[in-house]
Formats: sequence, C-alpha cells, structure tokens
Amino acid sequence: MNALTDPRPPEPEVTIDRQYGPWLAGRWVPAPRFVLRRDRVLAAAEGLPSGKVLEFGCGSGALLHEFALRGHACVGVETSAQARALASDMLGAFPSARIVGDLTEAGPFEADLLIACEVLEHIEEDAAALAQWVGRLRPGGRMILTVPAHMRMWGVRDVWAGHFRRYSRQDLQRLADGAGLQVERIECNGFPLVNVTNFFANLSVSGKGLAGGGEGQAQATAASGVDRSLHLKLFGLQTSLPGRLIMKAGCLLQRAFLGTDWGDCFVLVATRR
Repeated sequence: MNALTDPRPPEPEVTIDRQYGPWLAGRWVPAPRFVLRRDRVLAAAEGLPSGKVLEFGCGSGALLHEFALRGHACVGVETSAQARALASDMLGAFPSARIVGDLTEAGPFEADLLIACEVLEHIEEDAAALAQWVGRLRPGGRMILTVPAHMRMWGVRDVWAGHFRRYSRQDLQRLADGAGLQVERIECNGFPLVNVTNFFANLSVSGKGLAGGGEGQAQATAASGVDRSLHLKLFGLQTSLPGRLIMKAGCLLQRAFLGTDWGDCFVLVATRR
C-alpha cells in the first residue's frame, strides 16, 4: 500500500521549536503570552525526576508534549472537544500520554506534578475545583498554577474568553491554604512585553462578543484556549529573526520583575502538604 492508495489520513505534523516548543502548522501556534508563561512553567518544573503529570485544561496539549518528551507519563483533562482533538494530535507519538474529557476517565491516577494554566478563572466555584484537583496530587507532589492577575487589568478579552475573575496574590494564597497546599512562591510574569501585547489582544476582540461566537460562558471557555485565528496570521512575524529576538528578550526581562505586581499573570508553585 502506498501514499496514493492508503485510505488512512496522514499523521498530523508537529513542529518542534527550541524557543517556542511544539505547534501544529495551520491549526495551533504558541501566542506570545503562552511563550512567556511556558518559560516560567518549565522553570518551575526544572529538575523534577520523570513521573506522572496531570494537567487540567490542557488545551492544545503543547505543554504536555514537552513533559512527555522528558519521559513523564502524562494525562490531560480537557472538556472542550475541539481542544481534545488538537491535544490528541499533539500527543499522538506518545503511548504513555492520554487525553480525557473528564477527571473520572483518568482512573486512579495520582500525579507527581499537577498543572493548571489559565483554567481556574473560568470556574465559578474555584475553591472547590482547586481542592478537587489537589486531591489527585500525591503528598509532597508539586503544583504549578497560573491565572490572570489584577482585577484592575480586566478588559474585553476577559469577557471574550469567559473569565469570572482575575486574581491577587492574596487570593492565591487563600485558595492554596484552603486546598492543603504549601506555597513555595508566587511570581508575577509577563512584564514588560505582555503589557504591550495585551493592549492589542483586547483591541483584536473588541466588539466580537464571546470566543467562538458562543452564547454563554461555557462555550467561550471551550473556544478561547484554542482560538488562534489572529496568531496564525501573525506567526510568521513571531518566527522571524526580529520576532524571535523580541520574544527572547521578553522571556529574559520578565525574570527581573517576578517579585513585582507589574505583569498580568500569576504563577503559583506549591506542594501538597
């Protein structure tokens, strides 16, 4: 059987980029805000031995792909059918990686590392959700949680994406205490580059209603994590030499301001008591 007669669809091509991580050409690419956040998530997981990684709201599966490459057994929980399709293609080369639509489908999976990036703000009962997640983390295991920061930065993109809120450091500390987490650090990342890109992100969705054309918050949540319509158009600029230099500088510069409240994303690193 050759390529002309094989009825099976071709395997999706995942591009691996040293600076930006994996992407699916024409379908999903890492936006600047994702790249800045990825820099801090990978730093928080640096040095961890291979183990079990559980990610809630895994979206495209790009982060899980990187952990699978490092030898971790990965499970992604994702309620959006569109995102699950992307993540399944992103992780298709790893037999030890699974994408499920509900936590119950994960089975008795106790994680060494728990990740949830830009998920908690989409959930009305956030304290209950976090406690449920932590219940799947082994004692002493690490959690990496990212959320949008500062209600003063609330904009049209928050409405478009289906957010309930943004968070303060005090909010995160309170939630962590209630869920049985011991906080190692809370970083505020993204400054100064994300403060510029956020202006254009808000402008790009102004007057467009909810993500995916949805009629409610749940539909907006499902679409917002995988909508890369604008970023696909601009990704050529991001991968050009000037674009790469700007993103590299942004990742390096944000490290000098993690202790401030000048960025627009909080990264919580904690362990289960």
